[in-house]
Amino acid sequence: MNLRVIVAAALLTSAMSVPALAQQAAAPTGSPAATVTIPGNQLPPPPLPFGGVIKENAKDSKPWWPPTVVPRKGAPNVLLIMTDDSGFGVPSTFGGVIPTPALDRIAKAGLRYTQFHSTALCSPTRAALITGRNHHSVGFGQISEFATGYPGYNSIIGPENATIGRVLSDNGYATSWFGKNHNTPAFQYSAAGPFDQWPSGMGFQYFYGFMGGESDQWTPYLFRNHSPIYPWLGRKDYNLVTDMADEAIKYMKELNASAPEKPFLVYYVPGATHDPHQPTKEWIDKISRMRLFDDGWEKLRERIFANQKRLGVIPANTQLTPWPDSLPRWDSLSEVKKKIVTRQADVFAAFTAYNDHEIGRVIQAVEDMGKLDNTLIIYINGDNGTSSEGSMMGTPNWLTVANGMLELPEAEYLRYYESWGSAETYPHMAVPWAWAFDTPFKWTKQIASHFGGTRQGMAISWPRHINDVGGIRNQFHHMIDIVPTILDAAGIKAPDMVDGIKQKPIEGVSMAYTFDKANANAPSKRTTQYFEMFANRGIYHEGWYAATTPPEPPWLVGTKPLPPVEQYKWELYNITEDFSQANDLAAKQPEKLKEMQALFMAEAAKYQVLPLDNSVLPRLLTPRPSGTAGRNEFTYTGENLDIPIGNAPSLLNRNFTITANITIPEGGAEGMIVTMGGRFVGYGLYVQKGKPVFVYNLLNLKRYRWEGGVGAEDWLGSSLKPGKHTIVFDFKYDGPGLGKGGTGVLSVDGKMLSEQKMEHTIPFMMAIDESFDVGADTRTPVDESYTLPFRFTGTIDKLTIKTGPEQLAEPDRKAMQDAVKKASD
Repeated sequence: MNLRVIVAAALLTSAMSVPALAQQAAAPTGSPAATVTIPGNQLPPPPLPFGGVIKENAKDSKPWWPPTVVPRKGAPNVLLIMTDDSGFGVPSTFGGVIPTPALDRIAKAGLRYTQFHSTALCSPTRAALITGRNHHSVGFGQISEFATGYPGYNSIIGPENATIGRVLSDNGYATSWFGKNHNTPAFQYSAAGPFDQWPSGMGFQYFYGFMGGESDQWTPYLFRNHSPIYPWLGRKDYNLVTDMADEAIKYMKELNASAPEKPFLVYYVPGATHDPHQPTKEWIDKISRMRLFDDGWEKLRERIFANQKRLGVIPANTQLTPWPDSLPRWDSLSEVKKKIVTRQADVFAAFTAYNDHEIGRVIQAVEDMGKLDNTLIIYINGDNGTSSEGSMMGTPNWLTVANGMLELPEAEYLRYYESWGSAETYPHMAVPWAWAFDTPFKWTKQIASHFGGTRQGMAISWPRHINDVGGIRNQFHHMIDIVPTILDAAGIKAPDMVDGIKQKPIEGVSMAYTFDKANANAPSKRTTQYFEMFANRGIYHEGWYAATTPPEPPWLVGTKPLPPVEQYKWELYNITEDFSQANDLAAKQPEKLKEMQALFMAEAAKYQVLPLDNSVLPRLLTPRPSGTAGRNEFTYTGENLDIPIGNAPSLLNRNFTITANITIPEGGAEGMIVTMGGRFVGYGLYVQKGKPVFVYNLLNLKRYRWEGGVGAEDWLGSSLKPGKHTIVFDFKYDGPGLGKGGTGVLSVDGKMLSEQKMEHTIPFMMAIDESFDVGADTRTPVDESYTLPFRFTGTIDKLTIKTGPEQLAEPDRKAMQDAVKKASD
């Protein structure tokens, strides 16, 4: 063997285990089949020098191949699963009434964890899950849409925080991500990138999923790696939940066929049961026949609570926390309202059961490939508690709530009763259901101070490594503990350096010690954990828990003013004796409370939690880097599709003018010129039957339509003639203030065709899972009078959108100015 090869191999394997050395010896060094297990402290490892011989001609030379990096022998495959917006009391595995046989399967084959925690909100939880560090430590103190210019809140997972995808990838794993990606900054979704914050840039070699916090399941905002895709076009049977499972199974089969010995990390996060709740009709019918919710939300809590005690997932002395006075009692509802909200719960439950069924298909595929025995499966129920963001009566269109409309006429619910969950709706359920699904705890998603927002049921299986099959574990753990658990199982160390950048230490602890039956009741290795979201705070330490009392509930979506963060009331619990946080000891033990409050501040300073901020509107209005920053004129030519909302011109709360210079060919033309949004909110300028049309969709409650050819000049006739034309839609806003009305004028070639006044406009959010499209329409139409993709059959020579300044009322303006000042301090 060449001396340089021997020296290089010795250096590279100095920190290797015996199995790794044996694995390297399986093929001669320098051969195409040679493999090596790296120490892993530096990623990627330094390249080895060429170990062959190079002479003047090939017959006197000797080729040499660098060895393929592989993990240690026996390193497991990893299937990391997490659902969305699902509290502790949702799945049957943890006492819920909704059947979740796939989660049951993992629990019966492995362990159930009853004190496992999230951050109370989706993308912060996901950032913690994939990095092994606290959410503020990696810039995700909240979702990206509320990012501010502070290290703990900028929604940027920096290069000093390599993810589990990157670490495993560089150690020889095939890494993939299926489902929801809410960890790319919202201002970086476009084709302009950069892509270092996309899954590919975070070490996941393959991505199939949607961008942002949520997506319509029938027409999702879907990507394969960096490219938008539309697999539902021309299909009536499409649903993202099934498609996601199909794609994951296909990927694993292809990987197994190509490289059966290569271990995989499949990060499977389908996005259900976040709104919109959109299961298939088959599942809605199946769950509805079970009549799970006829007795109402209080009785549901009692049933779940009894089930939890029977299963042993809560201690026998646990108290069911009281029903809050702020929520209606079931008996106070009319029969019509009971019918409406029962339908909502049926659809949510159907979404849960359907999602678990498809997850079960993915798990079964692992078994069918013969890989189940060496696959570590981690199945986390929910990235936070059940969502109460659907308003007190629920909504057929969550965009109404997002725009501050918390009540709808009863007729609006009845209009969509039969179609609830279908493509005609973008639904969410009533708040009291969310509270019930978080049994036995208080509060819901967004509330980081209480376990209703943060306690997640979790099951882990790993055949032949977990020797207490079907066991229950009560140790206190957190999302940040998953990465070190995976690394521990794989025999891979967390790197010190990645791409030459010093890494922040992993802040989680491995849970692998709980796998052994002898350690079933071992003390938790997580002794301290802070919680914070929108200034609701909590701190756990050695069995004690202190928390602030939320001053206002999350279902008011920031519409009520909040007190200064230093004026929040605090509570104190001994959770070794009080599992559900039912007995507040703050008044009885003030010194202990002070001790815990001081500990919270120490942890907050350590993990980038400061400054504390409970604002909602100011964060929403905070300027962020984007393609629109500082611009008030936007120009496009030809077809431009899938421009994300963060890179599109905002038409909210301001004057705007859309000018389209187009060419109509012989024979006429029709199709979309420009659109944002779709069926549930948005606008579109298009040509239909030869006539120019502008539609403004006000939350699917009312559509304003300006149309040419009606009252038009005789020269126009009933359609645009072949040749060049200029279509203009000019809107004057009735500001200042949010969501005010205005007057729009549609004209062609300087001739006014239609003038109309709107009483209201969209104040906050024009789209979530829709894009800004020029020359066609993707996903859903703003008006049901056309079908997708409604491609413009003429030529868009030039499209110009000019926007005026936001016309905010003085309180709104002050909030924005405060946000700007805070972001720049």
